[in-house]
Amino acid sequence: MNLKTIKNLFVIAAGYDIVLGILFLLAFKQIYTYFHIALPNHDGYVQFAALLVAIFGVGFWFVAQNPQRNCDIIKMGILLKAAYSGTVLWYWFMGNIPFVWVPFAGFDLVFLGFFVVALRSLPPMQK
Repeated sequence: MNLKTIKNLFVIAAGYDIVLGILFLLAFKQIYTYFHIALPNHDGYVQFAALLVAIFGVGFWFVAQNPQRNCDIIKMGILLKAAYSGTVLWYWFMGNIPFVWVPFAGFDLVFLGFFVVALRSLPPMQK
């Protein structure tokens, strides 16, 4: 993967996570209600997770600006995408999660694969 493709990948990832995080921060009650998902006993549980997703989006924006300098953020993004998709898919296979979360896990699996390829494509940092 060349540097331009890596930068474009992380612009897309940044936009995806920032929009998704802000959407769930501001409208999670409407989204949960629409999909018949029980609301948590405190808004902060969803809002904190939504903010983390948006913050990772900002990190991906940093990667898009300088992938080599921000390669550790790529590693954190790989962990994020593996954690979310792994958790959702595990519970989906066990039959214990609403299907609405599965497409997001699928997108994160795709991002995970691309992030790994991007990280492996970067030349080593000069010390």
